[in-house]
Amino acid sequence: MKNTVAFTGSYSLDDVQFLLKPMTTLADTPVHIKEALIQSGKKHYSEMLTHETLPPEDYLSLFYRAMTLNQDRMAEHLLLLARGILATRPRGITLVSLARAGTPVGVLLKHVLRRHFNRQAEHYSISILRDAGLDQNALRYILQNHAPESLVFVDGWTGKGVIARQLATSLQAFAASDGIHIPAELYVLTDLSGWAAVAASSEDYLIPYCILNATVSGLVSRSVYDKHTASPTDFHGCLYYGQFAPHDLSNYFINAILGRVDMIRHMPGGRLGAGPNNRQQLQTKSQQFLHWIAERYGITQHNYIKPGIGEATRVLLRREARLLLLQDLDSEATLHLRWLAESKSIPIAVFMDLPYRAVTLIREIEL
Repeated sequence: MKNTVAFTGSYSLDDVQFLLKPMTTLADTPVHIKEALIQSGKKHYSEMLTHETLPPEDYLSLFYRAMTLNQDRMAEHLLLLARGILATRPRGITLVSLARAGTPVGVLLKHVLRRHFNRQAEHYSISILRDAGLDQNALRYILQNHAPESLVFVDGWTGKGVIARQLATSLQAFAASDGIHIPAELYVLTDLSGWAAVAASSEDYLIPYCILNATVSGLVSRSVYDKHTASPTDFHGCLYYGQFAPHDLSNYFINAILGRVDMIRHMPGGRLGAGPNNRQQLQTKSQQFLHWIAERYGITQHNYIKPGIGEATRVLLRREARLLLLQDLDSEATLHLRWLAESKSIPIAVFMDLPYRAVTLIREIEL
């Protein structure tokens, strides 16, 4: 498998090894063209990338506000998640974060486990794409040196549970093809949909790094994969935004959150937030909401519904949005969503009984 030099993005090798192939050229597909190609079925979203630009200063200020608002909550949840990992992986831990939203969480967990629980863990970040699945070449690379039962798949949050289910499907296929069984368990900071195996919370709160893209994720793009052009031994691809290095906040973010973990590590209380009964309730709530919102707005596919602050943000950053739904127009937690929606002239509707703080609907294009 091709991986002669470790790729770490703007992190260090002590933080993470990205099992991604940095691509020297990748076409920049504008959002409106990408959306039309996705919805027409001519191309899968994983085959295209809209190149990122740096966030403007007034939007960047919302990231720092989010840090002030929720860095302590995230630090507490990291400690809870680390304890959950220790409870379920007593004989060894190999962190496998799902690029890209899982990467900062994986970096933080690696340091938290070492600093506060005296446990060493290797950390790899690999690609998983809806429909295309988990990068099996990356998985084989990890398994050359690590036991299958030590793997801990890490992400930031669940929205509808699509990635958790994709993970399970991919690992079933891997067991069939390679004869190796790996627990299909996803570990997240917050599990809105009830599909994570271990979560520190089920609350729809503003996880600060979800506001930004590559500049808080090691200067790495989301992953891409085109089966027509990729070598059979390649990892999934990515772009490395080295030109953004002067504006990179990846290491600032890691150090700031670790500082908060250091401050609160001895505080009592806290428990993991998603037991089996609660998970079923969360799944039921998710399904009921999806059916209600699809019927209300005449939505043909649940793929066009993105519940939760994290998923809503992703749509407004890189898809064609139809509508932003908010629980509270003046909530501090969704200021950045209002900024994004207003900057793109996307209408906002307020539903006080919304089960999530925010939901974004993708615009369905008439083909």
